[in-house]
Amino acid sequence: MEFANRLVAAATKAANNNTVINVCLVGSFLVLAARSANQQNNIEALKAEKDSLVKSNKAMKKTMWDWKQQLFSEAETDSDLVTVARLRAIYGEAPPPQTGTFFYKSVHILPRASIA
Repeated sequence: MEFANRLVAAATKAANNNTVINVCLVGSFLVLAARSANQQNNIEALKAEKDSLVKSNKAMKKTMWDWKQQLFSEAETDSDLVTVARLRAIYGEAPPPQTGTFFYKSVHILPRASIA
């Protein structure tokens, strides 16, 4: 019990001591500064990765556009590979040919049986 009383007295004395409080505040500031620096480094790395991915995506879009244009130019020749109409249907530039009919399914709602 005496040990607990000494421990409480030491904690009370430390809580009232400005030096101890200042050391705790400076320690907290240093920990927060280190965390902030780490987060800033992560943000910069993510920004660089984002810029790289944006450039890569633009290059891929341009390549795909060039391939599409090449396919259309090859289809416009008398080649038997793929027709222009088929390419337009694939790329969504023309409605697909309508083959078949649509069926309508009706739903019947039965009246409730009255409970007497």
